Amino acid sequence: MPKKTNVPKTEHSELSGEFTDDGVTVLVDIFRPAGTQGDWNLEVVTEEDDLTTWDEPFATDREAFDEFLATVERDGIRSFFSETAEEPSVH
Repeated sequence: MPKKTNVPKTEHSELSGEFTDDGVTVLVDIFRPAGTQGDWNLEVVTEEDDLTTWDEPFATDREAFDEFLATVERDGIRSFFSETAEEPSVH
């Protein structure tokens, strides 16, 4: 019989979703443990599955989204993509 693991359920902010800028789309995920009033975590996933995670949580989902927008404004949406994306992969 398979062993069950308790995967914590998460609640996603309504601010989560796809975000497109300069012809590039990323997935913005703002979440926290379900059923809590805990802090919100922020992650950005690119079309190439590059993952950017903020170390510090945010008090509100709006603060998390504002930080994402500030990062796009400051560094550009392409800053979420891996530097090595141009290198050919070896299988």
